Amino acid sequence: MNPDVLTGTHFRFPQQTAFYKGKVRDVYTIADDLLVMIATDRISAFDVVLPRGIPFKGQVLNQIASYFLDETADIVPNWKMANPDPVVTIGHKCKPFAVEMVIRGYLTGSAWRSYQKGNRLLCGVPVPDQMREHQRFVTPIITPSTKADEGHDEDISKEEIIRRGLISADDYAKIEQYTFNLFKRGSEMAAKQGLILVDTKYEFGKIGNEIFLIDEIHTPDSSRYFIADEYQQRFDRGEAQKQLSKEFVREWLMQNGFQGQAGQKVPLMDNDYVNQVSERYIELFEKLTGKAFVRANPQNIVQRIEFNVMDCLQKLGIK
Repeated sequence: MNPDVLTGTHFRFPQQTAFYKGKVRDVYTIADDLLVMIATDRISAFDVVLPRGIPFKGQVLNQIASYFLDETADIVPNWKMANPDPVVTIGHKCKPFAVEMVIRGYLTGSAWRSYQKGNRLLCGVPVPDQMREHQRFVTPIITPSTKADEGHDEDISKEEIIRRGLISADDYAKIEQYTFNLFKRGSEMAAKQGLILVDTKYEFGKIGNEIFLIDEIHTPDSSRYFIADEYQQRFDRGEAQKQLSKEFVREWLMQNGFQGQAGQKVPLMDNDYVNQVSERYIELFEKLTGKAFVRANPQNIVQRIEFNVMDCLQKLGIK
């Protein structure tokens, strides 16, 4: 029997000034100063939220993100203040940059699909001819994208970001360096777990003149991982890489005729498949962190979240 899943919330917290429903997270603004970010069990692919939630997915994502935020706080300040509940992070409200910093160590995913079409400039970054799928770049490349509230994000070059005034040249230089440093740390941590951090994305914002890392980091929703000891052999044979990411969901959708295009219908996710996806997410947590996953009690999940958030806000002086 499936445990309860959290596919949406409708709280009214003290001094709540705004609410935003993302693809996966419900975000409450408190006193125009704090964010209460709730990781639901919604799952998205091809920029579409799928009809069914995945048990424990929100807890997995929230706890992975929290773990990596703590482990990288010496590189760049981040928004996190507290984790009052397994699916909740409370932190500083920052003014976000309108760009996501996507960094790639390998030619795979959407970058490979673009490369196959003959593109040798990825967001203004030149890529050599005769590369193969999943091949490692000599040095990681940054391929930014604009952040779309709805629909698809769009690839954009560093030069275009600065020309359009989306980010100043000085701020871009800072977040570019942060991106390289975070990816290096994430790659080192992955290697200790027998994994390769293939690509990921980071989001940044500001409070006053200070830059903060915001949102999630190094989760399977924002990152792709390969199994390290299988990588070279599979690459040499031209075989698909075993991945620890959400890519297996995208592949299942493509096999069932869905890529988020107009007129396509999302295939039915039956109970067996939903449970398979849940177990894969739990496996991801344990492989990424080296820690055992402790399933939170799914009973009365909404009441639990409300109690824990209210208690934390009161301790932060919000009444």
